[in-house]
Amino acid sequence: MSSDSGESHVSAGNDNGEEAGVEKTNLDSLAELASAEGERISTNHDMDRAEGALQELQSGVNGMSFARRGTAQKDVEGDSSVSELPMRSLTRIPGSPESTSTPDDTPSIHGSGLSSPGSSVPASYSSFHRQHRPTSLQPFERRFSSRLSPSPLASPRISTSPAFLSSRSRQSSVSSNLIILHNQDETDTPQAPWDVVRWTKLKKITGQVFSEVGKRNFGRATCLSVTASLAVGTSKGFILVFDYQQVLKSIIGPGTKAVECGPVTALAISADHSTIAGGHATGHIFTWDLSRPAKPFLHIPPLERAQLDDRRSDGHVSGVAILHIGFLGTRHTALVSANDGGMAFSHLATRGLGAIARTVKITRILGRYPLGAKSTERPRKPSSVLAFAPLPLGNVEQPTDDMGLTALLTPYLLVIVSTTPLAQTQHKASRPKEIEPHSALSGCLAWFPAVKLKSSSADPSKAISKTKLVYCWSNILTILDVDCITSPPTEKEKPTELRFRPRSRWKSEEAIVAVQWLSRSVLGVLTISQRLVILEDTSLRMTDTFDLLHKHIYHSDLFSNQLRPVIENLDEEDSSLHGVVADAFYMSFRAYKGRLFLLGFNDVSIGTLSNWADRLLALMEDGDFIAAIGLATSYYIGDADKLTVGLPDDNNTRHALVQEKLLEMISASLKYTFSRGDGIVDGETKEKRLADLATVCFAACMSMEEMDFLFEDIYDTYEDGSAEKVFFETLEPYILEEEISAIPPNVLKDMITFYASSGRASQLEEMICRLSTDTMDINQVTMLCQQYNLYDALIYVWTRAIGDFITPLIKILALIKMIDFSEDEDEAQNVYLASAMKLFPYLSYTFTGRVYPGGVSLDDAQAYSAKKDMYRFLFSGKNIAWPPKSGDVFLTRIDKGPEPDFPYLHLILEFDTASFMSMLNEAFEDGFLNGDQDATNGLQTNGNQSASALTPTRQYIVNILFGIITAENFDAEDIIYFYMFIARNVPKYPTHIILPGTSLHQILVGLCNYPTEVVRDDCQLSVEYLLSVYHPPNLQSLIPLFEKAGFHRVLKSVYRGSQQYSKLIEAYLNDTEDQQQVFDCIRDCLRPGRGLIKKQVNEIKAMIANRARDVVAVDPALASQTLKQYASDLLRTVLESLEEESDAQYQFLRALIEPKAQPNGKRTTHVADFVSLLKSGDLKLDPVLPALEKSGVIDAAVVLMARDGLVRDAMDRLVKYLGTLQTALTGLVSAATDTPDAANTEEAIQDLLSDIQKYVKVGIWLCQGQTKSMEPRPESLIDRRKSAYGDVKEEELALDELLWLDLVDTVVRLTKDISAAVRELENLLVAAHAGQPKPVDTNKITATLRSAVQQTFSALLASTTIPPQPTPSSSASGSQSTTRPHHKPSHQQTNPSFLRILRTFLLRASSSSPSLSDLRSVLQEIFSAYTFEETILSLANRFLDKEGFAQVHEITELRQRGWRPRGQVCEGCRKRAWGPGVGGGVWEMWEVRRRGEVGRRAGRRGEGEGKGKGKGKGRSEEVEEDGDDGEGKGSGIGKGPLVVFACRHLWHRSCLEKAATAAAAAAEVGAESEQHVGMGLQGKRFRCPLCV
Repeated sequence: MSSDSGESHVSAGNDNGEEAGVEKTNLDSLAELASAEGERISTNHDMDRAEGALQELQSGVNGMSFARRGTAQKDVEGDSSVSELPMRSLTRIPGSPESTSTPDDTPSIHGSGLSSPGSSVPASYSSFHRQHRPTSLQPFERRFSSRLSPSPLASPRISTSPAFLSSRSRQSSVSSNLIILHNQDETDTPQAPWDVVRWTKLKKITGQVFSEVGKRNFGRATCLSVTASLAVGTSKGFILVFDYQQVLKSIIGPGTKAVECGPVTALAISADHSTIAGGHATGHIFTWDLSRPAKPFLHIPPLERAQLDDRRSDGHVSGVAILHIGFLGTRHTALVSANDGGMAFSHLATRGLGAIARTVKITRILGRYPLGAKSTERPRKPSSVLAFAPLPLGNVEQPTDDMGLTALLTPYLLVIVSTTPLAQTQHKASRPKEIEPHSALSGCLAWFPAVKLKSSSADPSKAISKTKLVYCWSNILTILDVDCITSPPTEKEKPTELRFRPRSRWKSEEAIVAVQWLSRSVLGVLTISQRLVILEDTSLRMTDTFDLLHKHIYHSDLFSNQLRPVIENLDEEDSSLHGVVADAFYMSFRAYKGRLFLLGFNDVSIGTLSNWADRLLALMEDGDFIAAIGLATSYYIGDADKLTVGLPDDNNTRHALVQEKLLEMISASLKYTFSRGDGIVDGETKEKRLADLATVCFAACMSMEEMDFLFEDIYDTYEDGSAEKVFFETLEPYILEEEISAIPPNVLKDMITFYASSGRASQLEEMICRLSTDTMDINQVTMLCQQYNLYDALIYVWTRAIGDFITPLIKILALIKMIDFSEDEDEAQNVYLASAMKLFPYLSYTFTGRVYPGGVSLDDAQAYSAKKDMYRFLFSGKNIAWPPKSGDVFLTRIDKGPEPDFPYLHLILEFDTASFMSMLNEAFEDGFLNGDQDATNGLQTNGNQSASALTPTRQYIVNILFGIITAENFDAEDIIYFYMFIARNVPKYPTHIILPGTSLHQILVGLCNYPTEVVRDDCQLSVEYLLSVYHPPNLQSLIPLFEKAGFHRVLKSVYRGSQQYSKLIEAYLNDTEDQQQVFDCIRDCLRPGRGLIKKQVNEIKAMIANRARDVVAVDPALASQTLKQYASDLLRTVLESLEEESDAQYQFLRALIEPKAQPNGKRTTHVADFVSLLKSGDLKLDPVLPALEKSGVIDAAVVLMARDGLVRDAMDRLVKYLGTLQTALTGLVSAATDTPDAANTEEAIQDLLSDIQKYVKVGIWLCQGQTKSMEPRPESLIDRRKSAYGDVKEEELALDELLWLDLVDTVVRLTKDISAAVRELENLLVAAHAGQPKPVDTNKITATLRSAVQQTFSALLASTTIPPQPTPSSSASGSQSTTRPHHKPSHQQTNPSFLRILRTFLLRASSSSPSLSDLRSVLQEIFSAYTFEETILSLANRFLDKEGFAQVHEITELRQRGWRPRGQVCEGCRKRAWGPGVGGGVWEMWEVRRRGEVGRRAGRRGEGEGKGKGKGKGRSEEVEEDGDDGEGKGSGIGKGPLVVFACRHLWHRSCLEKAATAAAAAAEVGAESEQHVGMGLQGKRFRCPLCV
């Protein structure tokens, strides 16, 4: 059974072949009929060329063909046109075809490197002339390698992924979107040959509904519903029902009350397609039986608004539009609906005899009725039902079928309710938090029911899919899975439990207004900008997206009026509110059985999502076979959107579907491509097309593992078309990456012939060596390899296929015999030599148990047999036959003369001794040579039984070499390599190689007498190896030999062992490569703990003295530091040995005096500090000053001149240098716009500014020093008046005033000139480049100059206005005068120097700059300095006042608190001084004191009244006798006032004075003692005698 609701028309059975129980409909006929009515046009310009290929493709042997479905005939109108959005063009990936131009001696582009020196070029030959053969460098440090690495690198080739289909990829894919974002400027991008959704306009329906007659008769279309019929609701209340032949079957509504109820706003068709329901704008609902449409089957009227308060049943409110409606299950009388007011109801009609006898039970399932006029409730938050859908039935029975499950989406909640048997809420979900604040408000949802799946799994839980609900709020899409948990049979009364689980969520870039299920796994999403997005359910991956704006989809503003209060009262703080309500699209966007139906403003369209076969056929029809094969390959692999295009997810099923079609496409493409004439395209284009076709064919065959089809059908086609080159170049990367390891013999033969004849032997060898030998024709391959000198491949095939390691060796030895070094160099000799040099890596690989040239380890048995045979053959004392018992003896002499002993070894040594020794050095590391020489084995030898074979040892091989390599047979260049080999291996294998001392001595002497300087380092290293195990009886006798050879490392070792330390140091000096270590050696020898005897120390010092210049020449600084620490007595000797005035002497002394100074740093940093430490007369100024000025050390020159009394000259030099800095800085600022290097200019300006600040401070220091040293001169009244009224002349200024004047004038002039240059620069920049950054920081320049002016004037103000300190005489006299304060003379208190300097400066400034603006700027700088000082002083005073107030407040509190004595008795006389019992005299003394105070007050008043114009009589100064300055308080008693100390001791004053006098007399230091224990009588300061 299948049914559909009016809200979610999805297929219950036809889901890409995955579900069973398909109900066939005539949807295809609808689309074909609609497309057949349009005009027919040709598909594209390539159809004529593709016709033959298509015929072959569509008439396959198995009868399978692609469903065309009208793709070849496309509608001319814009409805069926493809998307106009741009798509990225095909990007060509570099691959193998470029390798055709690669020469043979360069690395292949597929990852093969250059052949190693041991396999491609001679190790010790620069030419073929033996007499010019140089020796090899470090022959024992290298390891032989072949051109092949054990793990070859990945070779670049064209990807087998669908990425190469970019010219045909739709912009809808995720990867395409990413690329298009970077290629938005590209134009003329070709469109896809297929439509993602093939749209067809239903012209008959469109003509009847949207024509002028139709609009006049029926009104405009308002909603659409599709199942087995297509129903359109209109604005005049009619419902038009069409079948799939676009025939108008019914016009519902004429002559009934329905046309009086307003426009049809909602439609639904029952599950059995027999009944249709319509909701109207006035709230009425009608259902119609399609077999009897004359009158309604059921009418559900709304409630009148006046009856809401007294209602007895539920129902829609009159005047509120029905927005959603749907049938429940299979019943015609069970409906659910929702209106614009946010209310939803379920309607259940009873059975009766007719429409009159039916009663409808209405249940409210959501929302509240509007408030009446009499209601006292507060207004509710407005709401509406944005989306609504009952669950449709699937093709399998489910517990939810009888529950009437309905989903409703409001602006605030998702609610899922079950309507039968009772209305009950099953699930609620709030708005997702991911919704953007204040975004567009929209909502939509769609169900997909549970369906039966085609699954091979025996698990019953996987046989049925889950019920799914997709719902969207704004731009957030969520998929909800519904699980049904049925109760067991024992609990039948227990209801079914539903579990809802949000499975996945997807965020769109814009609001979603409609959503439909196109299949079980594919979603169609419509956004607010009318873009259709195709999503896969499982991954929520966006596979396609394209624009539907040209479709003019019908939409209406249904919700903004109801939700206006929510939208217009927008609160920026409330993120749950939206800024706008989206229009409704749900009534125009429908899906049924995988088809999309669109209701437009002017037409109705049907769209079908292209499946995989349609897309491949479209590409083939477009003539793009390459893209079609590549896309089919991606379908086979599963990389493409298999769910979207209708392919099963199961690999086996998908492979069976695609493979046969893919093979047919390849065959048709090859036949079509090679059947075209050569005149259609040029040769280069044709070759590129063939290469692209080969690439996709290889990728397809590799994916399907169809190697037979590749090397039979495809290769035969390329061979017949003479395009083997393209095939082999495409094959090459697959072989190099070891993806293809077996090739048929005929293909391999053709490949060898092609590569060898085209000069690409290196690539060919790499390919052969990576192929399996199991399928090779051995005779054929070896003959071809030998014919084309492919010896790497020859060795590989012979050793791997046959297991014979000797025959390749014989063939290379035969090649060596053909090389004639006496002939001139030619091409043939070059080829032979390169091939012969492969002998050494082959031997090295074999002796170490590896496969040549791949490097893979051999099996143990095979490796043992190969080593044994190779050693036996190579070190055979006579010529032997190979294969054994064949009688074919290999001879080494070309002239057929007598064969030498060990002929094969002799032949190789004559060819290249150095390379043989390098190979043997590597072979000695293998454990095969560790065995006993006499041991025999009976293993198989290349398939033949060896009777008895000796296992060689290292000793055996060395003995043979000693017998062969003699001066009579070999040159000195060859013998020296043998000596190096022995010297290096004897220490490594002391138990395996034992040689007599005479032989070792002979080797040692031979290494010292090396033939060429090229091998000197190798020989020295070999001697070091040899001396580690061989100790000559008289080593000292060999020292001259080592010195002659220049073996300095050996000499150092000998001298260190024999404790000849002086010669050891001398050896370090002679070693030009390691001279720097001589100082470490000196430190080690002369360190105190070394324990050398005096004679050895004296020898070392004598040697250092004799070669002092050499020692210092190495590093003067290290030499001085080392000698100073370990041999300070040699410093004078070394210094005297150095040349006078030499740089070495300077560096030597500088390291002694300034050990931490940088050797290459600036040497003028501390010159001024050094000069300031010198005394006057230590330096002669005449020669020193020019040197200082030349070095730019002006501050030191100023210090020297000021110290010698030349203050005026010092200031002149300083002013002159500041002028130089001004000129330089002005020039840099003026040329800043033209400088090519702004960074260096900025750095130079900063350096000049730093120098200006520095020398301004030097000038301030000079002026301040002169001001302090000047004696204050008495100033007459006339001079003071001149200063006040401006009559001072420059000649009348003192020396210090002149210095200040010059400094101020220089600094102000410098600032003015540079500021003018800065202003000009800024004006130029503003006029020329308004938006460009400044080349220099002008703000920093101005700030630095202003700071210099402010510092100068601040220093001037501080130096000239501070009163002079009192002289000692005046202070003494002042201290003696206690009754009358001392007043300073007025001319000393107000020093007029500042005013004199300022007036003179202004006079000079006015004469040099008559412009008032210049003078104003100067005064502004001056006053800014004073303003700055005033601001600083005011801030300091504010801080001081705050701190002082706190301190004074604290002192006041302490004073008011007072001190309480410890007791009541005096500490001196021990009599009671206060408190009870002190006596009545205290009161009497208090009265006397009070009378005295009253008298004094009266005297002060009389004195104030008697003041007149004349001078009054001075009052006498009285000293209080009852206290002090805070240390004590007294109260008069018999013995005078009391004194209380802070230590709380109490004294009578008279007792305290007696105690102090007694202490002073005892110490006989009266004044000192008085300071410590007593008191200052005149100062009235006391100290407690007990606490001092």
